[in-house]
Amino acid sequence: MLGQSRFIFVLLAAAATCALAQHAPPWTEDCRKSTYPPSGPTYRGPVPWYTINLDLPPYKRWHELMTEKASTLKILVNSMKNVVNSFVPSGKIVQLVDQKLPGLLDNLSGPFEEEMKGIADVTEIPLGEIISFNIFYEIFTICTSIITEDKEGHLLHGRNMDFGVFLGWNVNNNTWVVTEELKPLTVNLDFQRNNKTVFKATSFAGYVGMLTGFKPGLFSLTLNERFSMNGGYIGILEWILGKKDSMWIGFITRSVLENSTSYEEAKNILSKTKLLAPAYFILGGNQSGEGCVITRERKDSLDVYELDPKNGRWYVVQTNYDRWKSPFFLDDRRTPTKMCLNRATQENLSFSTLYDVLSTKPILNKLTVYTTLIDVTKGHYETYLRDCPDPCIGW
Repeated sequence: MLGQSRFIFVLLAAAATCALAQHAPPWTEDCRKSTYPPSGPTYRGPVPWYTINLDLPPYKRWHELMTEKASTLKILVNSMKNVVNSFVPSGKIVQLVDQKLPGLLDNLSGPFEEEMKGIADVTEIPLGEIISFNIFYEIFTICTSIITEDKEGHLLHGRNMDFGVFLGWNVNNNTWVVTEELKPLTVNLDFQRNNKTVFKATSFAGYVGMLTGFKPGLFSLTLNERFSMNGGYIGILEWILGKKDSMWIGFITRSVLENSTSYEEAKNILSKTKLLAPAYFILGGNQSGEGCVITRERKDSLDVYELDPKNGRWYVVQTNYDRWKSPFFLDDRRTPTKMCLNRATQENLSFSTLYDVLSTKPILNKLTVYTTLIDVTKGHYETYLRDCPDPCIGW
């Protein structure tokens, strides 16, 4: 009970601080410049590359990576259990996860069931806890994604992955516990078949879905959480109760990256497939005008908002709020993102421009794990671990 009370107190204190700080220095700042190539206190370091061989049986695909990352993943899983146990000290929730979740994998599409079983075995982490890690998206993601088009019709795609809100606040160094523990688990992945790249992505070791990636020469795709009353919790509950006609969010993104062969095909699938949770899919192509934000409820597509450079819409920006609504007053990353893009101008778009925007507080915040920059046409893909030194807002 003491742990729960302390956790709630910390959250209330953080919320009060954010309420005062969201629109005021030093938690906000003028648009950053000259931050690229990455260096300085907001740059934690590079993200390593690993190859995932799709010719291997699903059970074995992740063994090499997870042998290396097993101890790091165990630290994160234990932190998750500590958060759960702070609310239910009896440990019954964790026990339920370990005993019941593995039995819910039936009818899972694609290779995901066997992949998770392989990860559980090689890391010696209970399968139920690996499954829990793989439904993280449905609960705890906050992100910023951008697609831009320059005067020549060339597209760029950038994103900040913000992850770990409400998952333990470290009062000693003002960081989110899970956010910090995800950074050493962040990996770039080159998925290959017949020794040729099928797609590339950035993910967390142990997570078999994809939240950020691209198919060289064809399209790029990032995923942002969408808050809704008909949200991921309901989808998970329906899944547990046996209604398994919807796709897990990270799994549909992985499937599209692996199997779709064009921007239009990817857009069609992402617009129509039933989902476990609401979402924003931010999809970029390889030709002028091929960039959009698909706003999804679990069963329906509410909106497809596309680039329209002929009419002055040379970028699309998505955080975690419907574009036709005002963002939550404690979490307005949309306004500074647009402001900084407008100041940069369409004539000056580059990886450097996008990285400057994504390095500007509060777009960069305590939840930011990594920044990814994608150029589909040129086949360039870069990901960098991030830090937001104090003073920096919590989200």
